[in-house]
Amino acid sequence: MTPHQQGLIDTALALVADDKGILAMDESNCTCDERFAALGVPQTVESRRSYRELLVTTPQLGESISGAILYEETIRQ
Repeated sequence: MTPHQQGLIDTALALVADDKGILAMDESNCTCDERFAALGVPQTVESRRSYRELLVTTPQLGESISGAILYEETIRQ
């Protein structure tokens, strides 16, 4: 096993330590907008921002996750 491979394994194990997981909030704008349209939610940047803020401000979220996968728009927000 190469040092690079071992580094990846170590990182993956750290991310799931203590029964925690990763929050995948990397849904594309198109996919997010499709969900919103089906629910009658406006398909806007602000709606997507509010939705993502709701996710990351969940009380005690840090007790359940060790990291999050973000979408490009989210990183800029």
